[in-house]
Amino acid sequence: MRPTIRGRLRACAAAGATLAAVAGSVVIGPTAVAHDDDLGPAIEAIMHKPGYEHAQWGVLEIDAASGKVIHSRNADQFFIPGSTTKLVTISSALHTLGPDHRFTTPVMATGTRRGSTLNGNLAMVAQGDLTMGGRTRPDGTVDYTDIDHTEASLPGASLTPENPLAGLNQIAAQVHDSGITRVNGNVIVDPRLFTPPALDPQPTPMIINDNLIDLLTTPTTAGQPARLTWRPQVAPYQVTSDVTTVAAGGPTNIQVSASPDGTRIALSGTIAADAQPLLRVSTIQDPNAFARTALIEALARAGVTVTADPTGPNPQDALPASYRGDPRVAAYVSPPYSQYAKLILKVSHNLGANLALCNMAVARGSGTCFDAFTIEHDFLADVAHVDPTQFQLADGRGGVASDRATPIGLDQILAYWLRTPTRTPSGCPCRSSGSTAATGSPAPPTARPRARSSPNPAPSWASTSSTSGSPSPPRWRPATC
Repeated sequence: MRPTIRGRLRACAAAGATLAAVAGSVVIGPTAVAHDDDLGPAIEAIMHKPGYEHAQWGVLEIDAASGKVIHSRNADQFFIPGSTTKLVTISSALHTLGPDHRFTTPVMATGTRRGSTLNGNLAMVAQGDLTMGGRTRPDGTVDYTDIDHTEASLPGASLTPENPLAGLNQIAAQVHDSGITRVNGNVIVDPRLFTPPALDPQPTPMIINDNLIDLLTTPTTAGQPARLTWRPQVAPYQVTSDVTTVAAGGPTNIQVSASPDGTRIALSGTIAADAQPLLRVSTIQDPNAFARTALIEALARAGVTVTADPTGPNPQDALPASYRGDPRVAAYVSPPYSQYAKLILKVSHNLGANLALCNMAVARGSGTCFDAFTIEHDFLADVAHVDPTQFQLADGRGGVASDRATPIGLDQILAYWLRTPTRTPSGCPCRSSGSTAATGSPAPPTARPRARSSPNPAPSWASTSSTSGSPSPPRWRPATC
């Protein structure tokens, strides 16, 4: 059985005035007697929209200064938390790792060196770095868009301009600068940091471009093939497109298929001549083999020849038991973890939130990612002074059907943020003492949730909930945090 952390949920907050939580779902277990609160016409109108006839709502709003409860309805009941789970995960990770923590991914030279030739292997030792430089701006911060490429199924998903292979290019240049121009041997990714857990998406010790191939289709003129661009272009991946541009106003419908190993990708369908470029993605099935080939290709661009076949499986069995006595010839150093925390919360980055569990476990000396739930429990109880029984969580992102939380629990998490600004994500509006209260705004079941900018610094959440007896988890994402 997968380990879980037990507890409950709450949904939004503000720094200078009130803490508010709104959750909408089918409640699990006996229904608590609802506090017959007048929540105001705006919230009541949302609660009574078509499609919510059988929904159960949880609301908790507290004055942050006085602790007075302003509104409360089913605040002690379990709801499916969706992505508000990330507030627990990232709060715990920031405390465990520290906001200034950086991941250093080294490349070790094993074997013997004769002049500029290494007779042996280069081992890139994966450290659980979420981006490997693929989103880093020139100023060192991490880039993102309103709708991330990891959510390419949503309208408006777009790409950041940074090169997904930037970190590998830096490593390759350092290898060359170390004096190595030829490797009579192999390049190996060392993924032994942790065992990838059975989560979706699955975090892996080595991640390039969120383990995705980006596929961007742009319309041309009606009747002509659409234009395809894709990245990162690494052998042996090949992409073909049979997408046709149709007349303005026509249907835009693009399907993506891939071979079992993910290396042969095909697009088909149509795109309207007046449509915006449409982003789709395909999963990298073997992140270690992909990163190995990508590094060999980066080394070639930097003037370093590797004699091994650049494609094929990652030869992990050839790794040494340790690197004692082996020189480090390159390393990529990540931005501080506070930047990753901001990214994860800004775009509701599911892979990053699940990876945070593994990052915490590794920080405490474990290669088993689910050991992070003990760390989360202790953080909630001993550091944040949050009641752990308010949560029942089985992943980092809020995508497991058994995840549960209450408005009380998440309200307590946000109160911790207000008390501890140095341990909350950089740039989060909850750190601003002048912000005002915000309440949750559940979207209609047919609506697509999305991150959005707002001049109001207070965060707001949108959820997609089902009105059936077995609801899909609501998707929550903060607008500005």
